[in-house]
Amino acid sequence: MSDSPRCLLDRLSLNQETVRQWSLPELADGCARAGVRGVGLWRAPVQEYGAAAAARLVRDAGLRVTSLCRGGFLTAPDPGRRAAALDDNRAAVDEAAALGTDTLVLVSGGLPPGSRDLSGARERVADALGELGPYAAQRGVRLALEPLHPMYAADRCVVSTLAQALDLAERFPAGQVGVVVDTYHLWWDDTVGTQIARAGGTGDGAASRIAAFQLADWVTPLPEGALLGRGQLGDGAVDLRWFRERVDAAGYRGPIEVEIFNPALWARDGTDVLAEIVDRFRTHVG
Repeated sequence: MSDSPRCLLDRLSLNQETVRQWSLPELADGCARAGVRGVGLWRAPVQEYGAAAAARLVRDAGLRVTSLCRGGFLTAPDPGRRAAALDDNRAAVDEAAALGTDTLVLVSGGLPPGSRDLSGARERVADALGELGPYAAQRGVRLALEPLHPMYAADRCVVSTLAQALDLAERFPAGQVGVVVDTYHLWWDDTVGTQIARAGGTGDGAASRIAAFQLADWVTPLPEGALLGRGQLGDGAVDLRWFRERVDAAGYRGPIEVEIFNPALWARDGTDVLAEIVDRFRTHVG
């Protein structure tokens, strides 16, 4: 059964990068005023503000941290770089735990310079998950492996489909490693509905692999560089409600996080952007 419109709005979370123009205090205040109960945070501004202070700020505003972005970049074959990446991810787990979130989003990393070995790079990701999963679970944090659109496979993420993410995650306990369903990255894949159902496991939450659900739209033409081209909800090609219904049917009842990297949104007043997101969420997701 789907949530009522009010219950669905209660699940809305605003990722910090969507309103990059806001400081952490402005983010907490703006969300509280708008009735948005969750925020997804990023490591760099959290580190600058201090994880403990950020946790207090969010908690005092009556909000919760729904995810921390990001860990990952685990494909380096060089032992020194690999050790450094693992250390950085352990630090990210500790930061997530300090913030009170159980979800650390991981971007796998791209191909090492000069390499064309995608399968080998994915195996190094699996090796890293095997080391990091128990560490995270001991701290109440689950690693959330995020597949990115194939255009990022070379330099950013060798995990391009939800099926690939699940193939990796399912090697480990569900409480250690889950996956992210992000509409921007997965909308094009005609198997994604089947894979969302697969990620839901038994549907009772215990075996679900869905650790996070994120929304952004796909608009064209893509801007130069492509990284900052995510569209406002309803502006592009993605059937956002279809994704929400499939994720709900798989048993996911967690936060629905709006994560849009878009300089046009960053140039606007953050309060107006958030009000527009709430309205678009009602129209295109609910």
